[in-house]
Amino acid sequence: MAVVLSYAARSDVGLLRKSNQDSGYAGPHLLAVADGMGGAAGGDIASSTVVAHLAPLDDDAPSGDLLGSLREAVHESHSELLGRVADQPSLAGLGTTVVALLRSGDRFAMIHIGDSRAYLLRGGELLQVTTDHTFVQHLVEAGRLTAEEAEHHPQRSVLLRVLGDNESDIVLDEWTHEAKVGDRWMLCSDGLSGVVSAETIEYVLTSVPNVDECADTLINLALRGGGPDNVTVVVADVLDLDSIPDGTAPVTAPQTVGAATGRNLPTAAGSGAAGRAAALGTAPLATDGEDDDPGADDDVPRTEPRRRARTLLSVLLGTVVTLAVIVAVGAAGYRWSQSQYYVGVDNGYVAVYRGIPQQLGPIALSQLEERTEILLDDLPPFARQRLEEPISAESLEAAKEIVDLLAAEVEPEPTPEPTALPSPTGDPQVAA
Repeated sequence: MAVVLSYAARSDVGLLRKSNQDSGYAGPHLLAVADGMGGAAGGDIASSTVVAHLAPLDDDAPSGDLLGSLREAVHESHSELLGRVADQPSLAGLGTTVVALLRSGDRFAMIHIGDSRAYLLRGGELLQVTTDHTFVQHLVEAGRLTAEEAEHHPQRSVLLRVLGDNESDIVLDEWTHEAKVGDRWMLCSDGLSGVVSAETIEYVLTSVPNVDECADTLINLALRGGGPDNVTVVVADVLDLDSIPDGTAPVTAPQTVGAATGRNLPTAAGSGAAGRAAALGTAPLATDGEDDDPGADDDVPRTEPRRRARTLLSVLLGTVVTLAVIVAVGAAGYRWSQSQYYVGVDNGYVAVYRGIPQQLGPIALSQLEERTEILLDDLPPFARQRLEEPISAESLEAAKEIVDLLAAEVEPEPTPEPTALPSPTGDPQVAA
């Protein structure tokens, strides 16, 4: 039995992002999704670099150590990213997630790091194969959050492991799987899984047989859900080549999408509600028009002073009421802000703040709660990049949990070599 793949890859910038930092690839032997981070340029470079190193495996699929081939490609990507940052320090903090499947015959090998996901639909049941390397997933595994709570947690996008410019060893999750006829695989960035429920994803994968239509449907659902992030999807069916009718064999041309194409395409949301929302995000703001008829006041008869007085009184009363509402809302908003926390930086140290990182005129809406002993410079680059924007927390306890996770990222100082000390007998002794 000859096993082949029928596949489709799609990527969309979404409704809020200005550029697409996702990259995707689908071919006869290789499926991959990478979600870049670290700024408009850094994220593009990181995700497209890893896809560029993985793509050659599709042309010359190895028959031996599949996992070794994937691992080598990822480590080559890592080396290139380190070199790019060394040559261009402004890219410091760049990184990307990676999930990739490499097929040889009826075997799959998979590697994964970050929060892009792989799903397997087998026998009508959907299984999430990968486990997110995120802060909230850590809390789920520790029994402190349910899976349902994790879906809406404010720290659900805080990554603990990523492929970036950190010089420490890359820790990948690795598996091997059977390429079983009838299986459907779906790889995606969190632009899909963070917006569309697992139940809806399962329904689409089960009910839409054509891979192209299935991928398009998933992208459209993410856009209809608000499209807050770039969204990338790869859908692939495992088929028996001998059972495919003549003239209907799947295409074998590779499909590259997202940043890896080198093109920044607009959203495919179209002219529907999602498309109009995207257009509003980039349309110029309307300016307050001047009075079309500057002499309109001249039309008011001067013999109606009472009407003018009543109008002025109404305006004054409306202003007073509006100001009262603003004050009340502002007071409530300030009280709410002081119940929030976030993790940021204070004089080069990781710190916990109470409030929100904003200022209302001369009034700061946050204050330092606790400065830790974690030096920002002791964190790996991708962890420092996380703190370029404060990490919000719903409580002081949640903020301290984030601090504990950051503390675990501190690179240990090298252990000094033991020194030889003279002994009374003249023989060297090693200091403890």
